[in-house]
Amino acid sequence: MSRRIRAAKPASEELAAAVAWYERQRLGLGRQFYQATLATLDRIRDNPEAGPIWAATPTRRMLVSGFPYQVVYRFTGEDIRILAFAHLKRRPGFWRHRR
Repeated sequence: MSRRIRAAKPASEELAAAVAWYERQRLGLGRQFYQATLATLDRIRDNPEAGPIWAATPTRRMLVSGFPYQVVYRFTGEDIRILAFAHLKRRPGFWRHRR
């Protein structure tokens, strides 16, 4: 089954900001982060139920390998909605109000 991934606008902005921040830290690191995030999205697309459920809600998360980030998402049928690209130690749960 081919699932469609859609990111909320705030999530897309978070990803772009994180990529830019990593790139400022070291040339090429932003690209590495972006590639690791794309790999995480592929894992979510292939098996959306693999991410643990967050606090008895339909929201799930999957960690980005090698970086302190998580992809927060919900899925129904063929649609996967990315709610946030969230740093693990900053503003926990800030994305709760997103749909």
